[in-house]
Amino acid sequence: MQPNRPFLTTSQAAQRSGLSTSYMTYLLREGKLEGFQLARDWLIYTDSLEAFLAQPRKSGPKGPRAKA
Repeated sequence: MQPNRPFLTTSQAAQRSGLSTSYMTYLLREGKLEGFQLARDWLIYTDSLEAFLAQPRKSGPKGPRAKA
């Protein structure tokens, strides 16, 4: 934990980003977002979230795959 860095709860980060809270937790566990766990709650550093959202992301699947 770095006391001088502003942070958000996963709920606040999800609202701000349009992503789900479970996906936010996944990103934290995978090390793609910086943050820390306080008891059962995860807190995400605001600058880490902003940097993640600034990265281009490829879109997800568009529908069922064609069988080869």
